[in-house]
Amino acid sequence: MPLYDFRCTRCDHRFEIALSYQEYDQAQVSCPQCGGQQVERVIKPIRIARSEESRLESLADPSQLAGIEEDPRALGKMMRRMSDELGEEMGPEFDEVVDRLEKGQRPEDIEKEIPDLGPDDM
Repeated sequence: MPLYDFRCTRCDHRFEIALSYQEYDQAQVSCPQCGGQQVERVIKPIRIARSEESRLESLADPSQLAGIEEDPRALGKMMRRMSDELGEEMGPEFDEVVDRLEKGQRPEDIEKEIPDLGPDDM
């Protein structure tokens, strides 16, 4: 039986109720805390599983690459998105570089300030 999430608009209590599909439209749901029947259904965010091929394909979309050569913020945003899509922890050095890019620091300036940063460190 599926679980449905509700919130009482009277006392703001959140709770879940197991209802069959048939019961869902007919059931009188009341708050277990205050007994009120002023409840609303809470829809939680969902995650969609995508194949690695689909994730990599979306990263190769040319519209996602617009402006990365001129704008450090756009480059940082794209790098952050790539890391999120790949689902791999890239390490503190990567996070430091992306944070700096997202603040608008140019890659050349980052290289000067962090000279030991290179392919072996990333």
